[in-house]
Amino acid sequence: MSSKMASCIFCKIIKGDIPCFKLFESEKTLAFLDIGPLSKGHALVIPKFHGEKLTDIPDDHLSEILPVAKKLVTATGAVDYNILQNNGRLAHQEVDHVHFHMIPKPNEEQGLVVGWPTQKTDMDALKALYEEVKSKM
Repeated sequence: MSSKMASCIFCKIIKGDIPCFKLFESEKTLAFLDIGPLSKGHALVIPKFHGEKLTDIPDDHLSEILPVAKKLVTATGAVDYNILQNNGRLAHQEVDHVHFHMIPKPNEEQGLVVGWPTQKTDMDALKALYEEVKSKM
């Protein structure tokens, strides 16, 4: 086991070294309540495969993530909610193990608060970006 995995809090939770409020577990996926919730029912869904960013996780280890998040939404009774996944410090990732938040948004005060600072778009530049990204898909 690498030193990053050995020190990873989520890897320790997966191994059972640190307890959690486990909501779902399979061979590839674990879901549990967040101990620093933004609202009642805030839960995390994580692949058991250790990777810091989404691109580090093999596709087959991601196959259950959204279905499990969907089950959490239903189980918590959330009507409005966010599914959030951050990659890197600038993107607000705090734990270097891929994880998805399911955050119920019961009212304006609880849950995730998001700003959306849209930028003016130059359509020619957007078309060039479209062509560049599409060619790499």
